[in-house]
Amino acid sequence: MTVHFIGAGPGAPDLITVRGRDLLARSPVCLFAGSLVPRELLGWCPEGARVIDTAPMSLDEIIAEFQLAHDAGQDVARLHSGDLSIWSAMGEQLRRLRHLGIPFDITPGVPAFAAASAALERELTLPEVAQSVVLTRTNGRASSMPATETLSAFARTKATLAIHLSIHTLQSIVEDLIPHYGGDGAVAVVYRASWPDQRIVSGTLSNIVARVAEAPLERTALIFVGAVLASEDFRESALYDPDYRRRFRGPSEGAPR
Repeated sequence: MTVHFIGAGPGAPDLITVRGRDLLARSPVCLFAGSLVPRELLGWCPEGARVIDTAPMSLDEIIAEFQLAHDAGQDVARLHSGDLSIWSAMGEQLRRLRHLGIPFDITPGVPAFAAASAALERELTLPEVAQSVVLTRTNGRASSMPATETLSAFARTKATLAIHLSIHTLQSIVEDLIPHYGGDGAVAVVYRASWPDQRIVSGTLSNIVARVAEAPLERTALIFVGAVLASEDFRESALYDPDYRRRFRGPSEGAPR
């Protein structure tokens, strides 16, 4: 028996990995985060599977379901939205399972920021513009931020920021970031990336609050800030330069050796 933690992807049912889909299809028990995981994915569950929405459940209740399945020798598919490596609340479940001696494994999923970047048709790292992406959030009821992790601190690097779970604090975010990116700093807000009702609001730090207010967005929105969102005159990567020597391609004919 194994508890399979599976990243269900950002929303579109076909963005689950093949491995995740196959594990789901052969697990007689499925626990899924009903507030964020598309119910279309449950169609992969085997006939007669015990399917449980964990949205209204406490951690103790979730662990009790794991224990029940373990005692019955039944595999569990534990579906979380996006990817499990960030803000999944998986850590405390793994700690309990280790203590109970219940086996588990982890299958990664497509993260929301990757789906949002695809929706924007933008690369988040561009040569000599930004080579780092900061995945962060602001204080919330479920988890406060460590004192050293502030938007201002991250913004000083001018890296691309991907700010999760924070659309409700957009005005405060703008105030923190304008000193570093300027009022004309590029911003894009992606709501429910890859879902049928996906929406994108683009602008600058000086006007994004007003633009979002025209059609308010809820919590499942991701805020990007950084020069890569508006850069068109960036230097091309040397990776595909004909004179760039690398393991799988020598210099072009006539190029210096």
